[in-house]
Amino acid sequence: MNLNHLAIFQAVAASGSVSGGARELHISQSAVSKQLAEFERALGVVLLDRLPRGVRPTEAGRLLLGYANRLFAIEAEATQALGDLQQLGRGRLAIGASRTIGGYMLPEMLAAFARRHPGVELSLQVENTQAIEAKLLAGEIDIGFAEGVVSSDQLDYRVYAEDELVLIAAPRHPLAAAGPLTLAALAECPLLMHEPGSGTRAVTERALAAKGIRPRPAMTLASTEAIKHAVASGVALAFLSAQATRTELKAGILRVVEVKGLRIRRPLYRVLLKSAWHSPALEAFLAELKPG
Repeated sequence: MNLNHLAIFQAVAASGSVSGGARELHISQSAVSKQLAEFERALGVVLLDRLPRGVRPTEAGRLLLGYANRLFAIEAEATQALGDLQQLGRGRLAIGASRTIGGYMLPEMLAAFARRHPGVELSLQVENTQAIEAKLLAGEIDIGFAEGVVSSDQLDYRVYAEDELVLIAAPRHPLAAAGPLTLAALAECPLLMHEPGSGTRAVTERALAAKGIRPRPAMTLASTEAIKHAVASGVALAFLSAQATRTELKAGILRVVEVKGLRIRRPLYRVLLKSAWHSPALEAFLAELKPG
C-alpha cells in the first residue's frame, strides 16, 4: 500500500472534497484526482463516491479511513516522542559508578539533574571499577564513573574530579592519638581492604608500593560502609575516600591518622565507550559535569 496515496485519501475523506484535500496537502486538484484513481486501481476497490458536491467514503473507504486515522496518529505520536527525546522531555540514562563515587558523590548531582529534567528516567548501578568498565563494553550502561583505569582502547577516560584517600581509625584506637605515623609503623599495621577489582584498593596498593610497603590485609570487605563500621569498632585501620568518611569524621565516629611522607590523591574518571552514540540525555548530563 502506497502511504502517500493513503495520506491523500485521508485528507480528501476528512475534508469531504477533492479540492479541500488538495488545499490541505498544498498540491493541485488534478494531481489529487489522479493519485486517488491510481490508489483505487491498486487496491481493486472504490474508496470514494463522487457526488455532485464533494465526495463520500464508500463502505471500503470507511473501513480504510479507520486504519488510516490510527496509522497517522501513531506517526504523529512517534514524531512527538522523538521531539520530546531531543528536548529532554523523555529519555533514559543508565549510569554505572564505582562504590565511592556512586555512594557518596553522584547522588546529589543526579537529584539536581532529575529536578531539571523530570522526564528523563535515571538508573544508577554501583559496582567496582572492573565491573563498571565491563558493563560499558557490553553496552549495558551509557556512562561510567571509576576511581581507576583498566587500559582498554575502546574506552575514553577523562578526569572529572579529584579525591584523597585518608587513613582512618576509631578514636579509641592506640594509633589515633599517637601523632603522625611513620612509614615503618604503617608497614606493620594490619589494614581493612576492599575486594580485588576495587579502584580504592588498587590506588592504595600502588601508593604504598611506591613507598616500599606491602599492605597486610587484616580483612577484605565488599563495601565502604562495612569497612567504616569495622574501623569504628576498633578492629583495624583502613584507607578510605575522604568523600566517603566526611559524615563520620565530623561526628567524631572516625579519626584521620596522618602518615609522614604519604599523601594519596587520585583522579576520578568519567568513562565512555568511544564508539557509542550519545543520546540527548547523555549530552545534557556530560555538560553538567565539572572538569577535573
